Amino acid sequence: MENSQIKILISRVVYTLLFLLLFSFSGIAGGGWTAKKGEAYYKLSQWWIVSDQHFTDAGLIDPNVTSGIFNTSFYGEYGISNRFTGIAYVPFFSRATMNNQLSETTGNIISEGDAINSFGDTDLGIKYGILKNKRVALAASLTFGLPLGNSAGGKEGNLQTGDGEFNQILKLDAGLPFSVGNIPAYANVYSGFNNRSNGFSDEYRYGAEFGLGLKDKKLWLIARITGVESLRNGTLGTDINSTSVFANNSEFTSYSVEAAYYINTKLGVSASFASAFRGEIIFASPSYSVGIFLDIKK
Repeated sequence: MENSQIKILISRVVYTLLFLLLFSFSGIAGGGWTAKKGEAYYKLSQWWIVSDQHFTDAGLIDPNVTSGIFNTSFYGEYGISNRFTGIAYVPFFSRATMNNQLSETTGNIISEGDAINSFGDTDLGIKYGILKNKRVALAASLTFGLPLGNSAGGKEGNLQTGDGEFNQILKLDAGLPFSVGNIPAYANVYSGFNNRSNGFSDEYRYGAEFGLGLKDKKLWLIARITGVESLRNGTLGTDINSTSVFANNSEFTSYSVEAAYYINTKLGVSASFASAFRGEIIFASPSYSVGIFLDIKK
């Protein structure tokens, strides 16, 4: 495989990991629950991944030039009414990097590294609370993916902080509050459809989340499973050596764990870890996130 083809493959791998980021910011009051009118949840986060290996289109693990992506982002939920919640995910600083490619025999530089800094693709959405009581919470959401990132950055145009396509995600969440002994807990499952444009294949998305509230709900421990399955109905090429597009027909099943600690009734900090059980055209390395949040309830 030529150097330019390797770089295109890595750029596609890098962007696929952005999907993990999009699902790692659900707030404690998110999922099937909508905020009450005037309530809000705001989070400022730093997320990153650096990897020297990836899953191929056949699900195998191959080495690659060490590459990374670093996102500084804002996530917010605001209760427009007791039924409607506005949602925004804004990666206002995104950095994609690729290290020098070195010869294994001489150590000489075969291909110089590169990096870009830019705004990232942004999500704006609205969630409607269909049902919310003490037993179950059911909500539907519509999210618009705005292509505000750089889809062809770097010296060779192969570094991305966005895919250049406008997409719409329709999702249904179901949440269930319960207790484990005297410990408050919740579970949430979701199923969604991602309608993609510009020849990208549409996607089916699914996930589950489980949380425990310890120390009088000051410490929340959260575990998540997230999946993306391509419908393979796009018009873009699917060959991994293609130099025209990236992240088409990519798939993965990932897991993540998060700890969120309330310093007081509103302010808190969080840290998370995510990785993939399996994948196609995706880094075979974990990602990390740290953040600070403000949970405003009436």
